[in-house]
Amino acid sequence: MSYLPSQPYPPMPGGVSPLIAYPHPITPPPGCGVLVVSVNRGPYLIPVPVTSRFKIDRQVVAIPGEGTWHVAVPAGAHDVRYTDFVGVPLVTTTLAVQPGAAHHLAFRFGGWRNRVYDGYGTDVTRFGLWSNYSVMLVLLAVLGVVCCGAFGLVLGSTP
Repeated sequence: MSYLPSQPYPPMPGGVSPLIAYPHPITPPPGCGVLVVSVNRGPYLIPVPVTSRFKIDRQVVAIPGEGTWHVAVPAGAHDVRYTDFVGVPLVTTTLAVQPGAAHHLAFRFGGWRNRVYDGYGTDVTRFGLWSNYSVMLVLLAVLGVVCCGAFGLVLGSTP
């Protein structure tokens, strides 16, 4: 069974506002570039885009779910990050946007580390927090050693 190739979305009528995510390719306003953001759900029960916030220069950009999103951003250097609901960064990077150009970033939330890659597959992560599963494993190991040590002290001190 063959499938027809996917057709591009028609251009959105009207103007494009900076720092709003669109699910289809956009033409940037003058003096702006386009940030093409791909986000996976991660290995979690609740997808990362649902529980986290996407921020450009500390301003929240609403990305409603996993997939590819197009965001018009002013030309220049930008701090791009995903944070958890409290504001702790999960993954951060910096990007210099050229006017009229499209810049690709792929945020990948994995089982061990959270990373961000550019359009060429190069890891451009400035900071990548361990995933929730990694943190949980380390925490369980530490708690296991502490609990077993305390249990051993209690058993060793009884006559």
